[in-house]
Amino acid sequence: MKTGPHKNTARPGQPGRARHSVRAAAPPTHDGANGVARPTRAIAGGPSRLPGRSRSGAAKAGNLAKLRARLAIAEETVRAIRSGEVDSVMVAGKEGSQVFTLEGAEHAYRVLMESMNEGALMLTTDKMILYANQCFARMVKCPLEQVMGNSFRRFLSAEDRSSLRALMKRANRSGSKIQVLLKAGDGSHLPVQISIRPMAKSGSKGVTIGMVVTDMTEARRTEELLRALSRRLVLVQEAERGRVALELHDNITQLLCAVLVRSQTLADKLSPDDGSSKTEAVKLREMLGETAEEVERISRNLRPSVLDELGLVAVLRDTSTEFADRMGVSVKLACAQLDVRLPADTELALYRILQEALNNVEHHARARHVTVRLTKPGDSVQLAINDDGIGFNPDHYPARHKGKGGLGLLGMRERATYVGGALNVKSAPGKGATITAQIPLGKSPREAEIPLMASVEPKP
Repeated sequence: MKTGPHKNTARPGQPGRARHSVRAAAPPTHDGANGVARPTRAIAGGPSRLPGRSRSGAAKAGNLAKLRARLAIAEETVRAIRSGEVDSVMVAGKEGSQVFTLEGAEHAYRVLMESMNEGALMLTTDKMILYANQCFARMVKCPLEQVMGNSFRRFLSAEDRSSLRALMKRANRSGSKIQVLLKAGDGSHLPVQISIRPMAKSGSKGVTIGMVVTDMTEARRTEELLRALSRRLVLVQEAERGRVALELHDNITQLLCAVLVRSQTLADKLSPDDGSSKTEAVKLREMLGETAEEVERISRNLRPSVLDELGLVAVLRDTSTEFADRMGVSVKLACAQLDVRLPADTELALYRILQEALNNVEHHARARHVTVRLTKPGDSVQLAINDDGIGFNPDHYPARHKGKGGLGLLGMRERATYVGGALNVKSAPGKGATITAQIPLGKSPREAEIPLMASVEPKP
């Protein structure tokens, strides 16, 4: 019976080769007297028949040389196995080739997983932990022997368990990610992101689940710092807007009004006989009046005093009226009357969102009708602005209008996030747009039974 060399078989004189397999044949021989199967030692890389009796000394010498060569191959194979250069052995028998994985062949992979800075887990389908590395044990602050063989559900809250269960049902074929809070052994909680990947179990029809657990503490801290920075920038921006608005109102507007009065006096002193001089003086007075009104409008937009004095509903009404008169666009306003004031930062955020939405209508939408609705669903307040304009693709809009002034959709989202809310944009080319901002209220105001309705039409 023969064994043939395999292309990955260990060979003498090649001690530094990569990890490989060894192919061998090892059928039993029989004792002729008793008919009992007697095992024959398989030696890789050469024939398994022992040389028979030779009639000449030359034949014996040749067989001896062959035997020594086979012995050298066998010794090299054993050395390769012992040194870890061989992962598996292939044995050719009557039932075909069989591959046997050597014990310790997964050592390199275990070293890799143990050296990771992330937790690594192997779970059964019922969430029992088959394997966990030391990093995960440190995350949950439990000895490794108490982690393996335990249920992964032990380290999750009830809410996170149901979320993970629903996610794993959808992750049968592809990987998924979820962020949860791990419950550590000392009762503390650790924010993590879990990457899930179903894996076929070797030698079985069952399935195991691979997980990589990433500590999100630093990411959360960075996110909080960025949010605090954004909040600080908004506060500084609003303070600067208030300062500029005050300067415009107290200085520039006052000077323009004084010049307007002087121009009016000059026009009155000119008689109709002065002809063109009288006409130019009247035109100058009108231009100065328009300039004073524009400066006052800019001042109000920077920081409307009516917002501080009368609240959100009043400033929404004033802003809608001014926009309708200036742009000739019909604006329908529907506001739920609140009997208490909203928090100042919430009112300011909603006003800025309306301001930017109307700015988008003015410069891009080409709309003829706009609807503004302020409602209070549950313990939150919601502002929705709808127009019948040309619409746009929300996914491409921020990049296309980056750097062109105004808050844009990104700025509106930041405004909503700043007060703990969210912004939703629905639009498509040719179908108008609806921008909805919903902000939770810490202490919800009560809504009056009859909402305040108003329809603002442009002045003729």
